[in-house]
Amino acid sequence: MIINKEIDLGLGKILSIETGKMAKQADGATVVRLGDTMVLATVVSSKKTPPPNQDYFPLQVEYREKYSAAGKFPGGFFKRETRPSEKEVLSARLIDRALRPLFPDGYLYETQIIITVISSDQINDGDVLGGIAASAAIMVSDIPFCNAMSEVRVGRINGKFIINPDVNELAESDLDICIGGTKDTICMLEGEMQEISEAEMLDAIKFGHDAIKRLCTLQDEIAAAVGKPDRPFVPVQVPAELTEAVRSTCETRLKELAYTPLRKEDRADQTAHIYRETIQAIVEKFKSSISSEDIAANPAKALCLNEHIIEEEIHSVEKKVMRHMILDDSKRLDGRTLEEVRPISIELGIIPRAHGSALFTRGETQALVTITLGTKKDAQSVDNLTNSADKKFMLHYNFPPFSVGETGRIGSTGRREIGHGNLAERAIKMVAPTEQEFPYTIRIVSDILESNGSSSMASVCGGTLALMDGGVPIRKPVSGIAMGLIKEGSAYAVLSDILGNEDHLGDMDFKVTGTRDGITACQMDIKIDGLDYHVLETALEQARKGRLHILDKMDAAIPESREELAQFAPRLTTIKVPVESIGMIIGKGGETIRSITEETGAQINIDDDGTVTIACTSVEGTNAALATIKTLLAKPEVGTVYLGKVRDIRDELGAFVEFLPKTDGLVHISEISSTERVNKVSDHLNIGDKIKVKLVDVRKDPRTGKTRFALSIKAVENEPEAAQEPVAAND
Repeated sequence: MIINKEIDLGLGKILSIETGKMAKQADGATVVRLGDTMVLATVVSSKKTPPPNQDYFPLQVEYREKYSAAGKFPGGFFKRETRPSEKEVLSARLIDRALRPLFPDGYLYETQIIITVISSDQINDGDVLGGIAASAAIMVSDIPFCNAMSEVRVGRINGKFIINPDVNELAESDLDICIGGTKDTICMLEGEMQEISEAEMLDAIKFGHDAIKRLCTLQDEIAAAVGKPDRPFVPVQVPAELTEAVRSTCETRLKELAYTPLRKEDRADQTAHIYRETIQAIVEKFKSSISSEDIAANPAKALCLNEHIIEEEIHSVEKKVMRHMILDDSKRLDGRTLEEVRPISIELGIIPRAHGSALFTRGETQALVTITLGTKKDAQSVDNLTNSADKKFMLHYNFPPFSVGETGRIGSTGRREIGHGNLAERAIKMVAPTEQEFPYTIRIVSDILESNGSSSMASVCGGTLALMDGGVPIRKPVSGIAMGLIKEGSAYAVLSDILGNEDHLGDMDFKVTGTRDGITACQMDIKIDGLDYHVLETALEQARKGRLHILDKMDAAIPESREELAQFAPRLTTIKVPVESIGMIIGKGGETIRSITEETGAQINIDDDGTVTIACTSVEGTNAALATIKTLLAKPEVGTVYLGKVRDIRDELGAFVEFLPKTDGLVHISEISSTERVNKVSDHLNIGDKIKVKLVDVRKDPRTGKTRFALSIKAVENEPEAAQEPVAAND
């Protein structure tokens, strides 16, 4: 049975959801369409019972954009899609983060969601449509899933909010926020904005949530029409006697530890010690009281001897202790108050060869950030379904295992690293100079050296400082802070600058970046239902105060960008040449422009409009490249002295000298010396010699019509030293 329902999102944007036509062997499949963009989502969840010691939900979310969807060929030799692009990884993360917390507790069956863009009009992005399609696919399946989830993108043009703006509308919008949520709450948020206020941010979220509610209702209607019952699922029920035994054994010790401020490593060691001793004590306790006959009569009793289950129960006690310490006593693991930011230290210019650098340390989180400045040739080529523009501002985030005191495999960039780098990049990009103001390609690299929470926000702060240290004229400094939430019933506490444990054991991770004047980027993940707007408003205001505090520390280190670029950064010089002269500068097969680079060390870019950009780390190299280009474009002028190269010698006639690129003249034998008679030219000149010559005459050969240039060495003897050197004089 094919079911198709649609909804009007406003401004003529009709979104439809269809199921029952495609991918019918999957547990659930839907196609979501907006304009001519169509996204197919499928979901399959294994029916094989997970191992008893499994403690994680193996959910895999894959998002793929097919080039054929837009009638395009993939690039590369093989002409087919290969590993996911950065855009595809980021889109998959948007969907994963919104869906994952909505599966029922204890559901640990392997589940795979695949979202494929099967048609693209190249103006409506498939990412948020993929979120709707994925949720709808689960809703029409038999997989346990309580609440439909929908995602929308919110833009704003001339003060008016828009749902799912296309790429043309986004170009005019001052914000781009992706929101994921259910009818009752927001569960995911990510976006960039042009220094909007906290109140405007809240209005955008509310506007998006209104559309989400309608989309969730549409999904509920489709699920009801399909009418597929949920498959049987009963989560593991831990015996009450085990829960009580664990609590009585370790609660006091964990509480004492929680109230003792410690370094991350010390706390981890002492916590692990409590875990080991508690597990040993519980196993010994129940081994003596539970027989094999008891287990045969009641298999649940075997859980009392399962070390993994015992560990999970200890973790629940640890979580409860920390949360109540924060809610009841407003005290945190490291002794800070709820709004207090960890101590900050900043060092600038510590990497001598980088074009700008900063070491930003906040508590036990440390980021070493460097910048590299380049030319248009260094821009990243981007080719996806909705964007093919070169990328000239990029931030790369690296999270090596030693940053958390662990060993691990060093391989390709992980999804988390791509996501954190993208958030930091979007935050700083909003204050970056325009291409007209600063025509460089900018690459920021953030290497996390230590981590105990909020390393992406350390990358924002460190990236801003490195840019300022390198003399990049950003409009304003940007800082970032990660907020946390502990909520039990109506009681809640919002935490500023959260630790790793507070993120892990808490209910929210809300990252906010901005200047003194407004928010530039945000990312939020919620683990609970029922987040009301009052809590969100409190978190935004508390984040603003924390952001300003961090900006004060940054201003104390460097109040504004340095006036000069770093010593080893390339200097860009721009000149305009006639369009018809571009070929002369490039030369046959690029020969001439390569020789300029080899000779001077300067990189040269030429635009189609005749704009020539010279990039070089030394003034001498820049001047040499400029002189060479000007010489290439120069017209022969009688009376001008040139530095030429002897190309050919005729002993009885004279020497042919290249005094401008591809332009030769004759130095007659009588014009070689004014002090002696020259009988043989080769006695005075050799092929390859560089000599100063003066252009004394220009005339046309009446027989051939060619222009002939008469040069003189004699005429130069009393001339000043200055002369021009043609590029072509160098082989």
